[in-house]
Amino acid sequence: MLRLLHVRDFVIVDEAEISFSPGFTVFSGETGAGKSILIDALSLALGARGDTGLLRTGADRAEISAVFQTPDSLRTWLEERDFDPHDDLVLRRIIDNQGRSKAYVNGVPANLGMLRELGACLVDIHGQHAHQGLLNAANQRDMLDQQGGLLELARDTQHAWQSWKQALEALQAAQRNADAVQQERDRLQWLLSELETLAPQPGEWEQISNEQSRLAHGQALLEGCGRALALLDDESGSALQALNSAAHQIEPLLRHDSQLQSTLDALESARISATEAVSDLNSYLGRLELDPEALARADQRVSELFEAARKHHIEPEELPALQERLSAELAASNAAIDLEALQARVAATESAYHGVAGRLSKARRKTAQRLSREVTAAMQELAMQGGSFEIVLEACAPGPHGKETVEFRVAGHAGTPLRPLAKVASGGELARLSLALSVIASQAAQVPTLIFDEVDTGIGGAVAEVVGRLLHQLGDRHQVLCVTHLPQVAARGKHHFEVSKSSAESGTLSDIHLLDEQGRIDEIARMLGGMTITDTTRRHASEMLAG
Repeated sequence: MLRLLHVRDFVIVDEAEISFSPGFTVFSGETGAGKSILIDALSLALGARGDTGLLRTGADRAEISAVFQTPDSLRTWLEERDFDPHDDLVLRRIIDNQGRSKAYVNGVPANLGMLRELGACLVDIHGQHAHQGLLNAANQRDMLDQQGGLLELARDTQHAWQSWKQALEALQAAQRNADAVQQERDRLQWLLSELETLAPQPGEWEQISNEQSRLAHGQALLEGCGRALALLDDESGSALQALNSAAHQIEPLLRHDSQLQSTLDALESARISATEAVSDLNSYLGRLELDPEALARADQRVSELFEAARKHHIEPEELPALQERLSAELAASNAAIDLEALQARVAATESAYHGVAGRLSKARRKTAQRLSREVTAAMQELAMQGGSFEIVLEACAPGPHGKETVEFRVAGHAGTPLRPLAKVASGGELARLSLALSVIASQAAQVPTLIFDEVDTGIGGAVAEVVGRLLHQLGDRHQVLCVTHLPQVAARGKHHFEVSKSSAESGTLSDIHLLDEQGRIDEIARMLGGMTITDTTRRHASEMLAG
């Protein structure tokens, strides 16, 4: 459940910290005092979109923190994402005056998608304009799917539809472009056959270029290495002889000055290096031969690779990658022109769609029957005695949302025929039907906290008393927060917060405080009789609280 909400510099709230308890909690106050602002602040902490318009005038940033009791069902989710699963789950959101947003879960940076995913498991919000959405056919379908727990099945149906359509479009494109595809396939086969004959290998260009250069300059290599060898190790005047002589000159002088040791060491190192160089040159010259035939073969290969690269406007070392790419394009082209395979794909995806859409239709019919009964029963308590509600499913052409349309129909009174909701329901009836659907949905909800934001708009009198009783009953199973303007609803609350506004140098500010027993009497008296509170309205308020 929600334990605490801290709000700073949000709209007209400079700073507020509200502690929440289990059961049914109500918020009341004058129009414009900022009752729904608290719901907006909580929504922001749960990942709703925000902008600089939400900042209090003159503030650098708005900050909202919501502290929940961590449900056991979320502990694994938190651990998998390295959010420590404490007993308290802290969601924090910051928006600065540049529009930048930051989000945190238990002090660890998070993204808005994570906040929304957590929010869906923590809170269910029923907004004050929900009844208007009942007139929209898509909203009616979504509400039915949500009530039946069919949202995942509906998504699977949509994905199956998309797969079927994509397969059908691919088949139609192949049938339209068969000639062009065949020409492209012939072109790719011709180009690929040339490269397969040439068979360029990765790294071959560098290797054959070096080989060709070595063979082409074989005579120069022989002569140059021979001269270098003579300079290093000839019978007279060679570098090795000079180094040996110098070492022999220095060695007896060490007994006179030990500082010459480093010089002798350097000469010895040079002599060893020269000896190794002589060995390497002898070995190299032993392997080096003039091979005109090998040179001719290398020249031919270099020429072939170079000409192929020039034809394709690439560098010679890129030929192996080109061959691989052309091979992939040919495979794709072959698949695109394989009409039998494409037709089989269409048949498979169509069958998959009808399978999942059929399961969705069956589940929707079952949910529609149950929901029709439950809403009809609720209507009898909401001043619509004798009325009935029915969800009608009618077959339609297959589509992304299934194979049937969903329409809410209502008869407001006994003896009147069922007609589409959009054509017969008044504003008050819409509000009551929306509330009935919200309460029925909440009874089966798995989330711990339910929020009703002025969903009682458009009702009053005895109906308001029924609504208060229903929300109070919900509070026995969930934490229920309700923003209301009805005294009948407020009187049924276990806890009551008053939201008021005041003027300050910085502008209008909102204040929220928990009412004691006398405060509740005065607030409900105000809700009953307006700004002038009399002893009569106070007595009436006391009676409502006692009842």
